[in-house]
Amino acid sequence: MKVRTRISAIIGALGLVGSLAVATATAEPATREGAAQIALTEVASATNPTAGAAGPGGTVWIAERAGTVRVLSDGGLGEPVLDISDETTTDGERGLLGLAFDPDLAHLYISFTDLEGTSTIDEFAVQDGTVQQDTRRTVLTQEQPETNHNGGDIKFGPDGYLYVAFGDGGGGGDPDGNGQKLDTLLGKLLRIDPQGGDPYAIPEDNPFAGDPDARGEIWSYGLRNPWRFSFDAGSGDLLIGDVGQSEWEEIDWAPADSKGGENYGWSQMEGTHPFRGGTEPDNHVPPVHEYDRTGLGCSVTGGYVYRGDTVEDLVGQYVYSDYCDGTLRSLEIENGAVTAENDLGVNGGEVVSFAQDADGELYVLAIGGTVSRVDPA
Repeated sequence: MKVRTRISAIIGALGLVGSLAVATATAEPATREGAAQIALTEVASATNPTAGAAGPGGTVWIAERAGTVRVLSDGGLGEPVLDISDETTTDGERGLLGLAFDPDLAHLYISFTDLEGTSTIDEFAVQDGTVQQDTRRTVLTQEQPETNHNGGDIKFGPDGYLYVAFGDGGGGGDPDGNGQKLDTLLGKLLRIDPQGGDPYAIPEDNPFAGDPDARGEIWSYGLRNPWRFSFDAGSGDLLIGDVGQSEWEEIDWAPADSKGGENYGWSQMEGTHPFRGGTEPDNHVPPVHEYDRTGLGCSVTGGYVYRGDTVEDLVGQYVYSDYCDGTLRSLEIENGAVTAENDLGVNGGEVVSFAQDADGELYVLAIGGTVSRVDPA
């Protein structure tokens, strides 16, 4: 496929590469000797899947961009267990973008853009694996000035709090400087207690809680479009795949004992590089890994640290991909430093997201519809 045609198809499918000037990512790394040998097994076909989460009874729930949620079983995906398709819009980078269960699997949270493009986090009670539609309530909203850089991923951390990722508001180059502003939720990773208040509470140990010049919900900042993030189910460490502007894709890391407040640099920095003459902030936390656009990649898709049982050689490695390149890669990280990068030798297509089940096994979601499981080769 010609590069120009491929770019057009990608942008038409989902604008994760908004403000992309030239589709060019990482130089192909050599496969490290002894790297895990994996295969991708297609287990279901969805309609523009965007996110997945481990649900009740060992299930995996899959969000589809237009507004439906379906449950994965041995027979594929069932009929929608939730449908908000008449409440969301899919222009630009909008849609149903994230879902998460609380630690007790008693509540389902969804992250979507409403018909006005406002980012919205809603909560539903779940009983016996069934969504209780009449319990729905809105937890948090954030107006979005543009159709791109919504972020939208949500996860519960090991501390039991809900983390929410929002992009910088879009438009290319962070025209309003939201990444470095502490009086806006845009360009941030948030940490809230959805059950602790009405509509939520701000944990007292959040880094900016009580600061009159900052939003108390902020956990970390300086993010451009943190499309997918995750917590290591083994260590509790946080990893964020932050989509770059035009030259560098980055993966950010924070240890499980972090007190928050990390500044990942955007839009003064793109990765470890000053952006358009920017000045590196004194408190800049550089990425644990970055790659340039010298290949076909253009938009990092953050994944998970593998904690399953079926691929022994992959345990403890952070698996990720790129929306345009599709190659699955892994990082071996020790004490906040990458000690090895591995090309896992398989391509998942236009990889838009990953999901992790209750056993730590990984699933790869391609925007074209394929839901695949990571298996041993």
